[in-house]
Amino acid sequence: MITAALPYANGPLHIGHLAGAYLPSDIYVRYLKSKNREVCFVCGTDEHGVAITIKAAKENKNPKEIVDMYHESIKVAFEEMGIHFDYFSRTSNPKHHETASDFFLKFYQEGKFEEIESDQYFDPQSNQFLADRYIIGTCPKCSNPGAYGDQCEKCGSSLNPSDLIDPRSAISGAKPELRKTIHWFFPLNKYQDQLENYILEGHKEWKPNVYGQCKSWLVNDGLQPRAMTRDLNWGVKVPIEGAESKVLYVWFDAPLGYITATKEWAESKGKPDLWKKFWLKDHSEGQTRLIHFIGKDNIVFHCIIFPAILMADGNYILPDNVPANEFLNLEGEKISTSRNWAVWVNEFLNEFPGKADILRYVLTATMPESKDNDFTWKDFQDRNNNELVAIFGNFVNRVVVLTEKFFNGIVPEPGILHEYDRKILEAINIQADFTADSIEKFRFREALTNAMDLARQGNKYLADLEPWKLIKSDKERTATVLYVSLQLTAALAVLMEPFLPFTSHKINQMLGIGKLSWEDLKTKTLIFSGHKIENTGLLFEKIEDEQVAFQLSKLKKEKPKVQSIASEPIKPVTDFDLFNKMDLRTARIISAEKVEGTDKLLKITLDLGFEQRTVVSGIAKHFSPEQLPGTMVTLLANLAPRRIKGIESNGMILMAEDAEGRLYFVNSESQSGLGSVIK
Repeated sequence: MITAALPYANGPLHIGHLAGAYLPSDIYVRYLKSKNREVCFVCGTDEHGVAITIKAAKENKNPKEIVDMYHESIKVAFEEMGIHFDYFSRTSNPKHHETASDFFLKFYQEGKFEEIESDQYFDPQSNQFLADRYIIGTCPKCSNPGAYGDQCEKCGSSLNPSDLIDPRSAISGAKPELRKTIHWFFPLNKYQDQLENYILEGHKEWKPNVYGQCKSWLVNDGLQPRAMTRDLNWGVKVPIEGAESKVLYVWFDAPLGYITATKEWAESKGKPDLWKKFWLKDHSEGQTRLIHFIGKDNIVFHCIIFPAILMADGNYILPDNVPANEFLNLEGEKISTSRNWAVWVNEFLNEFPGKADILRYVLTATMPESKDNDFTWKDFQDRNNNELVAIFGNFVNRVVVLTEKFFNGIVPEPGILHEYDRKILEAINIQADFTADSIEKFRFREALTNAMDLARQGNKYLADLEPWKLIKSDKERTATVLYVSLQLTAALAVLMEPFLPFTSHKINQMLGIGKLSWEDLKTKTLIFSGHKIENTGLLFEKIEDEQVAFQLSKLKKEKPKVQSIASEPIKPVTDFDLFNKMDLRTARIISAEKVEGTDKLLKITLDLGFEQRTVVSGIAKHFSPEQLPGTMVTLLANLAPRRIKGIESNGMILMAEDAEGRLYFVNSESQSGLGSVIK
């Protein structure tokens, strides 16, 4: 049972989405199916999040119009990228409302919820209670000013609205008021021991980023009850009397969408009970693995909250693995939909028609499996031109062209196999085993390299034996070389199919054969002598400099020069005399080093011209010590000294923060002299 995170139906897909959850899950499923494993692969659009209602309000539409539009857009983008789900659902379907309501009602009737009256933020201007995502404030853990009431997307911390510093309404910008309301809380704390045993003892093999985040939640923070209802009018209605104005919390209803999608898939196959084999303990007989593919921002929901819900029900299997990826950046910066700093999948497909596999290849090669990684258009061009064209495409093209030229497109009868020939044929199974092992361990970058190595060995084989010269003196030996090379070509169609499905299909068309499976690689012959092949053209074409320049110019054109901070209230009025007491000086950073035992503090030595100062600054998560020497800064020089971690800090460096939470030095590049007074 394979699931990919449900994308919000509030915008189109970008490459960060693909690299995070959808490309790795598709690669994994294609491999499993090629191994003849029984697989159900589901996804669907998440259509009940607060992000939907915010998007609808911005575009002056109702939520249904938004989700209908983006559900179709996302579905088409997946199809054109070769992301092939067995079933693609949506959480607005009646079947899902039924599934989610049944779960809630069962828990309610069994007394598993805690009914709690609590203070919740209320927007007095819009006259409504604010769901977590409608509340924005400063994260208490990383100081991100754009944290939401349920999570800081910058540091990944899970939050409650009351944790935020200076909270404000995302609707009106007003300061929210606390008012009484009733909600039904799921007692996560009661499942603490079960979850610790399940994750910390039972799944030490999980990726370090996943295991570490779970351990932090369980051991460092401890679990607390979490509200499973919200005061909203869009979503799955709470199915109990007296809760008509409430809906289910999106992270209660959304993961259940995987179960709904499996039910719908089973019904579409005319086997309505088939879903049970993939989800229920009594029907799976311990044979079903449940694997969630997600991005790192969804780890806690898929590893702790959803498993706790399944534990509370008692009938469902638990996730066997959750191979979450980190984030993909673009040209050195965080992808930002609000700033249009993204590569949109639909735009890419329009501007690079028929080249979905190139994007799949580059995103796999740069997949952020263990840490954030970066997509650049120059790397996109280089990997296409130097790897897909020069290695993979070059080998296949030479084999097909030479077979057509020397043997009229007929697979020749081989002569005696030399040791080199046998070594190359043995490489098929060797590289297949390496590739399979990497995929099984969710190391998709490594798996792609292993598969490509077969093409590299094929190129070397041709370069060493030079059949274009050999034909003049030994046609039988040439026939053997091309026969062996054609076996490699057929094998490459199998090994590369999980990564490049369209290219694999094209190779099969060239060879005039049907789709082969991973199991077929064990046979000695993949394509037989006497078979007719056809030259249907090049697999790949070069990406030109002009194409890259155009994409870069698009980013520069679309990136706003000024980014305003959303509705942060101005502090109370002060007077000039008070401000005039502040002594602001220019200074240059001489050196910087991390403060031992902390992850955000730097000890910085400054040159003011007439003296040197030491300042402790909490900017280590934004700047490395190596990049700071020589930087001009503005120093509040007459701030009272303060001891921080045993270091006396004399002053404060002024910083500015943008809407994405990035810090910038407030500096003067003028050379009027170190220590100059700023007026």
